[in-house]
Amino acid sequence: MSGKHVLLAEFGDPETLLNAARRARDAGWHGLDAHVPFAIDGLAEALGLGTPRIRRAMLIGGLVSGAFVYWLQWYSAVLNYPLNSGGRPLHSWPVFLIPSFEAVILGATLTGIVAFLISTRLPQLHHPAFAAQGFARASQDRFFLAVADPAVDAAQLAAALGDLGPLAIREVG
Repeated sequence: MSGKHVLLAEFGDPETLLNAARRARDAGWHGLDAHVPFAIDGLAEALGLGTPRIRRAMLIGGLVSGAFVYWLQWYSAVLNYPLNSGGRPLHSWPVFLIPSFEAVILGATLTGIVAFLISTRLPQLHHPAFAAQGFARASQDRFFLAVADPAVDAAQLAAALGDLGPLAIREVG
């Protein structure tokens, strides 16, 4: 939600926010986001966010980094500088597993951090919602639904969510 036009609907409880998010998604609005003080079961589905791809990115990052470290050890021990020590085979794979495992863990962790930052668009130093009156309570006891769809104005939002009783509807940005 990097657009300049953001509508915020403030709610006092999570159930009402879930209902409002479902209505907004069913209305076909885009750019939905929620700002809440704690995790709410079913909110991602209500916003239509889909499944996160962080796990898949971590798997790929871990496998690629582990394979690279294994290849690097194999290349240095077998092709680049073969050293016959005590008649042991040059490709001594059990020795290569421990550094490769460590590389898998490190690669998956770093990929997970980068994927998380990209998927959440962080660090985000400014968002129009930060300037909204009362938005600081989003980390305490209020639940905000943000709509960044340029086709939706405050009157449409109030009409669609009016019977749910939002505490306030603000236009920021």
